Amino acid sequence: MKRLLVLLFVLGSISGVLFARGDLEGTVYGLSISTLNNPFFVTLKEGAEAKASELGVSLIIVDSQDDPAKEAVNMEDLIQQGVDAILVNPTDADAIVPSIMKANAAAIPVLTIDRGAAGGEIVAHIASDNVAGGRMAAEFLVEAIGGSGKLVELEGIAGTSAARDRGEGFNAVVGAVPGIEVVARQTANFNRAEGLSVFENILQAQPEINGVFAHNDEMILGAIEAAKAAGNTGIVFVGFDAIDDAIVAVEDGSLAATVAQQPDMIGALGVETAYKYLMGETVSANIPVDLALVR
Repeated sequence: MKRLLVLLFVLGSISGVLFARGDLEGTVYGLSISTLNNPFFVTLKEGAEAKASELGVSLIIVDSQDDPAKEAVNMEDLIQQGVDAILVNPTDADAIVPSIMKANAAAIPVLTIDRGAAGGEIVAHIASDNVAGGRMAAEFLVEAIGGSGKLVELEGIAGTSAARDRGEGFNAVVGAVPGIEVVARQTANFNRAEGLSVFENILQAQPEINGVFAHNDEMILGAIEAAKAAGNTGIVFVGFDAIDDAIVAVEDGSLAATVAQQPDMIGALGVETAYKYLMGETVSANIPVDLALVR
């Protein structure tokens, strides 16, 4: 019996040493994405998958379909499956907190990617500086319309950190320019079809608009279609994310500019940071991903 106990102890010690030295083969990470009905998050997912394959770890990917209730169910499923770490792109910064706290209680490390959470214990947050991106978009738009005029802001999903931060940066700039008036602010929920319908209604109420900023490219592309259908020309459109369709729109001149993130890098860094943390390395609480203006 003593020999058996000694053998088990030695095997356990060896296993621990192997883990400490970097043998994370067989570990599983959960990746909870707000929606896969958006090219930006599809690219983020692909970046995460590529890095997971490179590191030899597995991913369980769940789609919350922009529904906080579904996200809570998805997070509960990941916790019940006993994943080694969870990467989450929250649909709502406040609504995700109870789920994060459940993962904390289960001793599962949680990392937030692209969008942040309002509470719970987070190992690291990997994202672009959305406030800086909002400022970048505003500075370009103000200059493009000559420093004065009427603007529209199409907002993302209320409660998401991306919508809050991009709006904060944008309004900090335009609010300090005396000749600028924001004549409408309305959510289109990061959705192209809603961007089209919302901007159609805004155009009816505000026929003279000089510029539009949307919190993502899906909404701005919808707004461009609405303006084309109404025969309204001369509006300067600025988006955010630099998805493929937006790059094409910049090239053909219908979109003046878009703020480029690197969703593939955000996904890859999320997986890599979780890996390093499980290896026992110290990781930064906030890991920024560079932005650039595409015009």
